[in-house]
Amino acid sequence: MRRREFIKGIGGSTVAWPLAARAQQSAIPVIGFLSLALPNTAPLQIQAFRDGLSEAGFVDGRNAVIEYRWAESHYDRLPVLVADLVRRQVAVIVATFGDVGILAAKAATSTIPIVFTTGSDPVRSGFVESLNRPGGNVTGISFFTTGLLAKRLGLLLELVPGVTSVGVLVNPINPESKTQVEDILDAARERSRRLHIVNASTESEIDVAFRSLVEQRIGALLVSADPFFTTQRAQIVTLAARYAIPTSYGRRDFANAGGLMGYGTSVIDAYHQAGIYTGRILKGDKPGDLPVLQPTKFEFAINLKTAKTLGLTVPPGLLAIADEVIE
Repeated sequence: MRRREFIKGIGGSTVAWPLAARAQQSAIPVIGFLSLALPNTAPLQIQAFRDGLSEAGFVDGRNAVIEYRWAESHYDRLPVLVADLVRRQVAVIVATFGDVGILAAKAATSTIPIVFTTGSDPVRSGFVESLNRPGGNVTGISFFTTGLLAKRLGLLLELVPGVTSVGVLVNPINPESKTQVEDILDAARERSRRLHIVNASTESEIDVAFRSLVEQRIGALLVSADPFFTTQRAQIVTLAARYAIPTSYGRRDFANAGGLMGYGTSVIDAYHQAGIYTGRILKGDKPGDLPVLQPTKFEFAINLKTAKTLGLTVPPGLLAIADEVIE
């Protein structure tokens, strides 16, 4: 394999490497930013992280350097990417956009501080010993989106109360998918609704999943909170519109992209806090002493244009509690 091809394959950060080398020579800290996403697909999150880092006193390119590693929705690349960051002896690893990346970082180092952002329960996932005293070299921010499926089911059924069968799109590769399914099954039983679980971990499997939903005559759909589904937002929203399936998503920005409704915590705020925590660690704080931060605000968005296209009338009660109504 040619050297240029190899460099491209492990994260597309060729431009930053010379700067990182100079930074290490001059004792400027290097931050490894690990993400499952595609480059340039999360500009708001990246900016929020940089803003938090700046708030803590560190500016990329001035007194710190951020090395980005993008897995581009390929889970199997994460161990290679994080191993490269460890080999380069970065000061902090910021593991974002999915639990698989956090697990890869934990497996690769027990000494380099790790700051995570996750939608799961970090204690149940084994990332930390407790929320208040994480212990070890790991801390971060949890926005608990994976625990909100039951709440989202209730909101969706307020909009389509006559639906008796609901589909749930999950990514079987995600370690949290099993827990998400268990939680939503309990909520569906309480509401006497039938669930149809469909799995997808590739772009083509998403297409197959939607065809299955149509064949099963599913009346509504919950898309589980998953980093891969976020990267495929446009595809999923388009398919939901094509097949006229009322769909609830785990993030507000899905509604901004044309989805029917999105409910979850502020991902932007989580990345901002991750930037602050990274700066605090660079200043000398130990990650094990920094409590895992939890969400305090939940965001609910409804797209009235999409509702009208689906022939749905949004109840006044839902409009009253929505943080954003898109017309």
